[in-house]
Amino acid sequence: MSRSERLLDLIQILRRHRRPVSGRTLAGEMDVSIRTLYRDIATLQGQGAPIEGEAGLGYVLKPGFMLPPLMFTDEEIEAIVLGSRWVARQPDKRLSAAATDALAKIAAVLPDDLREDLDATALLVGPHGDAVESIDLGLVRQAIRNERKLGFLYRDAGGAASERLIWPFALGFFDKVRVVVAWCETRQDFRHFRADRMSGLNTTYIRYPRRRQALLKEWRATLDTKLSAALCDKRLSSDSVALAPGE
Repeated sequence: MSRSERLLDLIQILRRHRRPVSGRTLAGEMDVSIRTLYRDIATLQGQGAPIEGEAGLGYVLKPGFMLPPLMFTDEEIEAIVLGSRWVARQPDKRLSAAATDALAKIAAVLPDDLREDLDATALLVGPHGDAVESIDLGLVRQAIRNERKLGFLYRDAGGAASERLIWPFALGFFDKVRVVVAWCETRQDFRHFRADRMSGLNTTYIRYPRRRQALLKEWRATLDTKLSAALCDKRLSSDSVALAPGE
C-alpha cells in the first residue's frame, strides 16, 4: 500500500468513528506502528485535514471534511451502484428519486476512469414483489428523522381495526412489505406495523419524549432478550428473528 493510499484509509477510519479514538486503536486498524500513525496524522493536519486531538487523548475528524476528487475501490463502486439501484426500485417515490440523484452526483465528481467503471457495473437488481403501500412512506421517514409522533388506523392480520399513536424510530424494507418500527402508546410496548395495513396517516408536530437512538437501542435489547428466551425454550421460529413483518 502506498503512503497516499494509507492516508486516505486513515481519513476513512476517522470518518467511521464519531467520537475520539486512541492512536493505538487507529494504528491497530491500519496495521501500522504507533509512530507511523502519529506521523500520518501530522501529515494530514499539515495538509488541512481538521483532525483534532493529541496523543493520549484520542483523535476525531471534524464533520464536513471532503477529499476531492472522490476515490473508490472496485468493490466500493459495486456496492454504491447496487445499493442505489435497489433503492431506486422501491415504491417510495421520493426515496427512489433520491437514490438516482445521489448516484448521478457521485458520478459527476468522479475521475473519468472511475466514472466509466460506475457506468459499466454489471450487478443488477432483480424484480421485487409487488409492494402496495397505502401511506406515503416519505412522511414516515420524515417523522423518524424529526422524532415526531404519528397517528393512523391499523388493521391486523384478521382485519380488526384500531387507532394507533406511535413514536416511529425505524423503517424496515422487506421484498414484499415495509415495516414501521415504533413505540406504540396504545399498547405501551414496541410494535412492528406493516405499511400496507396502515391508513389515514396523521402527521403531527408533537415530538416524542425520548431520543430515537435510545429507542432503537432499547428495541434491539428486547429483541436479543426474546431471541435468547426462544433459544432456551427450543421454540425458535422464523418469526422470532430480527424484525417480524407486522403485528
